[in-house]
Amino acid sequence: MDTSNPSVFVNAELLRLYVGRRVRAVIQVLSEGNGVILGKSTDDNQITVKGSPPFPLSKFVEVIGIADTDKSIRADVWTNFGDSFGMLSSSIMLTLK
Repeated sequence: MDTSNPSVFVNAELLRLYVGRRVRAVIQVLSEGNGVILGKSTDDNQITVKGSPPFPLSKFVEVIGIADTDKSIRADVWTNFGDSFGMLSSSIMLTLK
């Protein structure tokens, strides 16, 4: 595990607290096109993710990158989590922090 460049787990609500910092989020992909992904965060709000995702994207994806606005992430790491994922458990983990 690379600990030289840590990232904070966020959902859409927490993203605004970390603008300019390295973050990670799990999203459900809602739409994709032209290097922009619209996704639903674990708190059911939308996040825009910019970057070069691997294709094909699965329905659930973890992204790691810089929060460039309170609603978007410029991702440099994309991890497909498959087409079924426990978003509720991810949301609960963020709430317990």
